[in-house]
This record gives sequence, structure tokens and C-alpha cells, in this order.
Amino acid sequence: MAKKRKADQANLDALSEEAGREFGISLKDLKTLMQTRGHDGVREINEIHGGLSGIGQRLKTNLITGLSENASDLSLRVAAFGRNEIPPKPPKTFFRLMFEALQDVTLVILIICAIISFCLSFYHPSEDTFESATKPKEANVEWIEGAAIIIAVIVVVLVTAFNDWTKERQFRGLQSKIELDQKFNVVRNSIVKQIPIKEIVVGDICQVKYGDLLPADGVVVQSNDLKVDESSLTGESDLIKKHESKDPFLLSGNDYYLMKT
Repeated sequence: MAKKRKADQANLDALSEEAGREFGISLKDLKTLMQTRGHDGVREINEIHGGLSGIGQRLKTNLITGLSENASDLSLRVAAFGRNEIPPKPPKTFFRLMFEALQDVTLVILIICAIISFCLSFYHPSEDTFESATKPKEANVEWIEGAAIIIAVIVVVLVTAFNDWTKERQFRGLQSKIELDQKFNVVRNSIVKQIPIKEIVVGDICQVKYGDLLPADGVVVQSNDLKVDESSLTGESDLIKKHESKDPFLLSGNDYYLMKT
């Protein structure tokens, strides 16, 4: 299984590199650029990438009309730079949930008591007295107590694991529905249209309005007295002014809103 995953990842990397050759800038270059930021980032944009227009040319993006609706071009961008989504964590298996349910201290104590009771039920010291010899033998039912405790623990573990498994499935379904309902304005073929956030690709021109939550990292192409709340990143409550010639870098985040005054 591990070898298969490594082979699949290698194939994906190869496809990404092949698709990346179609553009004049790689995913690694974009990551480095977004991590630089500030005056150093502006200098890197101007000196290395030829300014915003140079980045647009390398990404084959028209900074005014946006991308086209060509399906092959959009697919190529997804292959080269990836989808605009955070890969979800693999769901926990039912056996994993059962194991986690068994970590409860009360259940552990019950299991220990059941094992002790089960072992003692088969331990009978020899008695050579007259009473023991003449006493009729009875069926050994002492083990039932330990077995009953084990069965009760198994039932509790199964019910708990099933409830957790059901809740996780419902949560993932609700999360997927919310993500599909989230849309953002982009410019394509000179037309402003709303598309799901997952369908935004590298090179898209996004139209940000007052109070919008940024769906992806990017740079400002054109703005009018744009201020951003970066308190979740810097801890400062003051709004940060953004401009294409001074500080054009924008980072996505849950509490990252754009304001215009």
C-alpha cells in the first residue's frame, strides 16, 4: 500500500512538472514569493518577475479581462498548481473508533475485573473433607459474571464507535455541502461571474468587495483605498493598507476580511 501511494505521488509530481513547463513560473516560485512579502516581496516582483504585468504574462493571464472559459486551460492550471482546497484528512476507520472508545478508564477497569473474575471462576482448591466428597457436583456457572461484563463492554464500545462514525459522516457531508455553497466573484472573458471557491485556479482575477473573506492567497492588481484586517496573522487590530505598488500581498484566512473606506 505504501509503495502504491509513493508511485501515485510520483506520477502526480511528474504530471505537475510537465504541466508547469507550460507557464513561466512554478508553484515553488509562487510559494517563495508569498512567503517573502513586504518590501522584499515588492522588489522580487519588480526585479525577478517583471512586475505584476510580468507575472500576468508568465501565468498567461490578462489582468483586465481575466482567464478564458477554455476547459483545457483550466485543467492544465489545476494539474500544474493544484486545486484551491485543503486536502481533507482521511476518515477514521470503525476499528480505530472502537480502539479510541476502549481508552475510557471505566471500561478498562471493567475489563480487568472481568478477566480476574473469569480466571477465579475456574480456580477450585482441592478439598479432601467428608463434606466435599459427599456433596453432589454442581455445574460451574461462576464464569458467567465475567463473561457478562465482557459482553457489556463490547456492546458499549460498539455503540460508542457507531455513534462517532455516524457523526463523522454527517459532519463531512455538511462540510462538503457548505464548501459547495461558498462562491466568489472572478473575472473571466471580461465578465464578472460567481464560481465555487474550489474552482478558482492560479491566474484567476478575483473581484473583492467590502467584507469579503479571501478564498486564496494572491496579489493586488488594482485597488481603491483598500484596507485589510490581518489581526489573525499579526495580532494587531489596526487595518493594514494594501496597494499594488507598496504591499500587494494578500493571504487567505478564516478571519481575514477586506475593508474599503
